[in-house]
Amino acid sequence: MTGFWRRLAALLSLSAGLALAAPALAHTPDISTGKIAPQANRLYMVDVGFLATDLERMFQETMDERAGVDLSPPGVLEEEIGKFVAKRVAMRDETGRACLAKVEKAGEDPTNQDSALVAVRFDCSGTSGKVFYDATKLLAAQGSKGKHLVTLLGENAGETMLYPQNPPLDLSQPMETTAQLMKKFFEAGVEHIVTGYDHLCFLFALILWATRIWPVVKIVTAFTISHSITLSLAALNIFTLPSALTEFLIAASIVFVAVENYFSRDVDNRWRNTFLFGFIHGFGFASALTEMGVPQGGVVPALAAFNIGVEAGQIAIVVAVMPILFFVDGQTGGKRSEKLVYAVSAIIALAGAYWMVDRLPSLAQMFKGGK
Repeated sequence: MTGFWRRLAALLSLSAGLALAAPALAHTPDISTGKIAPQANRLYMVDVGFLATDLERMFQETMDERAGVDLSPPGVLEEEIGKFVAKRVAMRDETGRACLAKVEKAGEDPTNQDSALVAVRFDCSGTSGKVFYDATKLLAAQGSKGKHLVTLLGENAGETMLYPQNPPLDLSQPMETTAQLMKKFFEAGVEHIVTGYDHLCFLFALILWATRIWPVVKIVTAFTISHSITLSLAALNIFTLPSALTEFLIAASIVFVAVENYFSRDVDNRWRNTFLFGFIHGFGFASALTEMGVPQGGVVPALAAFNIGVEAGQIAIVVAVMPILFFVDGQTGGKRSEKLVYAVSAIIALAGAYWMVDRLPSLAQMFKGGK
């Protein structure tokens, strides 16, 4: 069993005992990928991939399917993951006749040590006419915010993003244009920052003492520059960090900036720490972008759209929060309330500390098991 599967098994074991607890990560991308490779005689190879953390959550929510199954023996976990995917991904013709499915392989994604990859072979020789790819059950398992990025190879090559409300994909129709995909990557970037509670806590803690706009501009700019660098490095497969380490360090950065509010009000120079921590958060953003599967030949547009989406969401949050802080200042004689800053900082620090402790098992398993 590789380090990946040991870490996943540890996550599943931990979740079994903490079924009502919050997930180990403050946010998960809820994004899966499907790469479809047409072959001769109406055969299709489909590689379905998703983050181990998403898989852990979906497994937890479908425990009844594996009642009494011991996942610890070698090969059992991989077999169950294959079954899980085979039940939720299908191909069929216009009449609804299903193609025969066989799981060829289930294991760690060789391009991403934090992801699982399941290869399914579909034999559609017993069908006729158009072939439809159906991932609606997989999307249902991912949740209401689930997304499934499909990459079709061959004559009708292209990419498209599927959502829970979408019908099965007609493989004979053209895939989406670069502009259409960029729009979806932009939306994914906005969603990632707005629903990324750890990133939000970090941002809130940074601006609590800000009574002028200029220091906030410097903080946001510094954060943008640094996280854009590591986001690009990771998305282009130049350099990355394991997600367990990244998520733990993000939680630690939240605790640091929240506690710092008790000892310093020097918002003008806070952009320096923000710049350094931005490198770590960039790897966190990259995990979502990487899991979406950057389109072939469209790395730069997808990366740019996702990053712009992150910035748009970040700016929207700052624009919404700062007027509230200024309004409160007006009720307290024009000065920032110490009680407000200390109280909010305490809540943020506790949240960060909780995430640090919650992410320790994954981090420990990473160092113990290796890749």
